[in-house]
Amino acid sequence: MPKRTDIKKVLVIGSGPIVIGQAAEFDYAGTQACLALKEEGYEVVLCNSNPATIMTDTSIADKVYMEPLTLEYLTKIIYYEHPDAILPGIGGQTGLNLAIQLEKKGVLADCGVELLGTSSKSIEQAEDRELFKELCQSLGEPVLPSDIATNLEDGLAIAQKIGYPVVLRPAFTLGGTGGGFADNASEFRALMKNALALSPVKQVLVEKSIKGYKEIEYEVMRDSNDTAITICNMENLDPVGIHTGDSIVVCPSQTLTNKEYQMLRDSALKIIRALKIEGGCNVQFALDPHSFQYYLIEVNPRVSRSSALASKASGYPIARVSAKIGIGMTLDEIMLANTPAAFEPALDYVVTKMPRFPFDKFTDADNTLGTQMKATGEVMSIGRNFEESFLKAVRSLEVGLYHVKHPKFDSMGQDELLKYIEAGTDDRVYAIAQLLRLDCNVDKIINATGIDKFFISKLQKIVAVEGYLKNNRLDMEVLRLAKETGFCDRIIGELWKMTEQKVFDLRKQNGIMPVYKMIDSCASEFDSYIPYFYSTYEVENESIVSDKQKVVVLGSGPIRIGQGVEFDYSTVHAVKTIKEAGYEAIIINNNPETVSTDYTCSDKLYFEPLWTEDVLNIINLEKPLGVIATLGGQTAINLAASLKDRGVKIIGTDCDAIERAENREAFEVLLNELEIPRPLGKAVTSIEEGVEAAAEIGYPVLVRPSFVLGGRAMQIVAKEKQLRQYLQTAVEIDDDKPVLVDKYIRGKEVEVDAICDGKQVFVPGIMELVERTGIHSGDSISVYPSFSISEKVKQTILDYTKRLGLSIGIVGLFNIQFIVDGNEDVYIIEVNPRSSRTVPFLSKATGYSLADIATLVMLGKSLAEQGFTEIYPTEKNRYYVKAPAFSFSKLHGMDAYLSPEMKSTGEAIGYDKKLHRAMYKALLASGIKLHSYGTVIATVADEDKEEALPLLKRFYDLGFNIAATIGTAMLLAEHGIKSKVLRKLSEGSEEILEEIRSGKVSYVINTRAIFSGVHYDDGVAIRKCAIQNNITMLTSLDTVRALLDVLEEVNIGVSVI
Repeated sequence: MPKRTDIKKVLVIGSGPIVIGQAAEFDYAGTQACLALKEEGYEVVLCNSNPATIMTDTSIADKVYMEPLTLEYLTKIIYYEHPDAILPGIGGQTGLNLAIQLEKKGVLADCGVELLGTSSKSIEQAEDRELFKELCQSLGEPVLPSDIATNLEDGLAIAQKIGYPVVLRPAFTLGGTGGGFADNASEFRALMKNALALSPVKQVLVEKSIKGYKEIEYEVMRDSNDTAITICNMENLDPVGIHTGDSIVVCPSQTLTNKEYQMLRDSALKIIRALKIEGGCNVQFALDPHSFQYYLIEVNPRVSRSSALASKASGYPIARVSAKIGIGMTLDEIMLANTPAAFEPALDYVVTKMPRFPFDKFTDADNTLGTQMKATGEVMSIGRNFEESFLKAVRSLEVGLYHVKHPKFDSMGQDELLKYIEAGTDDRVYAIAQLLRLDCNVDKIINATGIDKFFISKLQKIVAVEGYLKNNRLDMEVLRLAKETGFCDRIIGELWKMTEQKVFDLRKQNGIMPVYKMIDSCASEFDSYIPYFYSTYEVENESIVSDKQKVVVLGSGPIRIGQGVEFDYSTVHAVKTIKEAGYEAIIINNNPETVSTDYTCSDKLYFEPLWTEDVLNIINLEKPLGVIATLGGQTAINLAASLKDRGVKIIGTDCDAIERAENREAFEVLLNELEIPRPLGKAVTSIEEGVEAAAEIGYPVLVRPSFVLGGRAMQIVAKEKQLRQYLQTAVEIDDDKPVLVDKYIRGKEVEVDAICDGKQVFVPGIMELVERTGIHSGDSISVYPSFSISEKVKQTILDYTKRLGLSIGIVGLFNIQFIVDGNEDVYIIEVNPRSSRTVPFLSKATGYSLADIATLVMLGKSLAEQGFTEIYPTEKNRYYVKAPAFSFSKLHGMDAYLSPEMKSTGEAIGYDKKLHRAMYKALLASGIKLHSYGTVIATVADEDKEEALPLLKRFYDLGFNIAATIGTAMLLAEHGIKSKVLRKLSEGSEEILEEIRSGKVSYVINTRAIFSGVHYDDGVAIRKCAIQNNITMLTSLDTVRALLDVLEEVNIGVSVI
């Protein structure tokens, strides 16, 4: 049927800040959906609290509310905007849950607002475990023996009845949060308590474990006419037991027989028809590898995390089509690039998704994988065979590897490796490859892992090709075979004992160069030209090279802590500006979750590894004017030097300028010339040199490796023993990998993003951080405009920024972090000669689109020509606050103490004319529970007690109960503050942990000594317990102070007359 004309205005709910399990794929889906609705003539109102995304740009929706995603705020927006309808299935589990809550509370009925797409009844039937089970049984579809528990005792009884092992799945959570396997009653108790706490409806499904079955997903689509299609199916390399978000996923499935494929396809279509799904839907199956027995695991009645992967793998825009089905259109009416949306895509290539984990940053986190997702992002690669696709994915991950070979396993024997691969880990596939190099029996590997023989045989082929290369040096046929198998030049060079450049030259001389194939969603059954390409080593090239002048923009690769969707924001803006300036804009990126890898975003998309060789192959074909490498974070900037060495022009800030900013010695020389102060420091290349430097500078010192992103392996150390331990265990240190040792100055931290054109500098805003130095800026609460620094300090910051931008040679964006001490002296922490994490936030807060302005500068249009003649514009008259969002509950074993090493996965925004109201919104939007009563537990380091005292008094005056360890409690008593004394863990008591688990605690304040360098294991256990029990935990007194300001602002107290 044609689109609905009775609807004029549609509200779209986003997914909020990025957390593990709900990442940038919903930015991509939401952006697609908003644009699709606008394309059909509807007014679009968006509510999403994430400032880092393209979705919250004012160009995407007609009105953008960056308000907290809570029932209260959405109700206010609905009463204010009076939309005709809500599109609920685009904002992940967050958006879906809110839409259902709004309906259940009667808000939608009161305001005459309807839900578009899949009905709430169908959503409930798919999401409610018991209703879903009943539906499947009525259809004759097999589901696992299971039952719903609402308390621990019921759960234990169900587990006993079903028989261990069992799996727990809390209802209405995302990314498998709170789920897990239990082999006995003891394990069950611990998991069940956490699962009940995390389920918003206090329901937990207890079901029979089918660990070891194949996990298969079907991405399907249905419209109101009951036309239903399969977009693609996907197979997890890991068997059931590892969350699909943490598994290597291959599309289309590689090991299913035609009978199995059709059987599961029929089941998927039957279930979505029975549910009356309208739009995209993901169906997950478990298939017994030894029979045709299968079980339906779950149905996601919305655009899911897998939908982004399926969209990019097939070229079929699932979110766009879902949005149009929502407003009444049918699949035969919705036209894609070359066919109606009712046409099922056909894939003549292999796609591999590999997850990106944070374990390189968090070595204390447990890297064992299970049903709770731990990956922060993912890469996708495309090839003509699994081997090619898989090896391209390996070098896309940016974990220091470029082949399926990990030095960690080089010294291990077969027995040790076989033991290691029994558990699913982030690096198991590399251990399997090493076992194959040791001629391990394939059946032993299959028995240990449950991975299908097909995939093991493919890894075996890769290992065999390594052998051919070793034994056939300079054989061009073997070289061609290696390239067809996905080998990069660097690994071939190592096996042939020659440089990467020499291998590249050999290939060129012998005509062994890649061609580019098109993703056209119909395997060339129809004539079409979709500008979306991948490389392979065949004959026919499908990428048509135009005569236009071209600019290549390097993307930022997989999302990880320290480099998130913020960099994709800058990339997308740059591409839009390049196109508007009359150039052909080409993107190279490998992240399926992002807007930049939507082929409609650029003139051409190459879905390839961000690896020198792969980028060069494209440049050889396209012959662009140059490459922009300063918008894709450290990923892109790290490629600049190697590309320049191979003759590629870098547009914007050049390699010499990057070196001046990032090379410690060059930067020191420049600062001395400019007479700009920075904390005393030294780059050291050995442990003893580091110890000497620290003694000379004076403790405490800040230590970190050079050339890092997100403060990786950055620590404050106060004693020589700590420093030695750090240098021996936390980092590699040698002449090529210097470690920076800096004096730690405690002061205010201030940050700017700026643009330089070589003659002039423009600073749109100065951001002040709430937390003092010692906490990574990405984990701090950031405020624009600044709230406490003087005009004198601002002028100093602007002066330093201007002189540094011009002297370094920046052409485009750059970011500077400053320390302001108690005497108002300003020091430089560092200059990042690229786009930064704060660019989207500052762009939205100030109204100046930094990435667009910077791109025009890089293309040769000066700031003056763009109308920017002042260094600093008038500040806005309302406050914008950026608060970090964390995913601590997903990473077991990781210490949640905030430090110079970044730990947040996302961010949220709050804005208001009053600072503390803006702060309240930002904290609420970031996921912090703002309680106005309850108990505050305080365990404070001796050096912080004096500062903590007035803060705890403020909690007491607000009516909170205080519980504290003996030292803090005695100090409180001296000042007339009554508190409950809790014995310390180190004294053999678990009183503190029991108090935290009691359900009465609102906040845990736990600080760690910086200056004394004395740390206790008690703190680690307290922090871990607080995270497990979902209690707001604060490790910085600056954050405590900000929280109190907010609570005092929003709480209406009681008083006597």
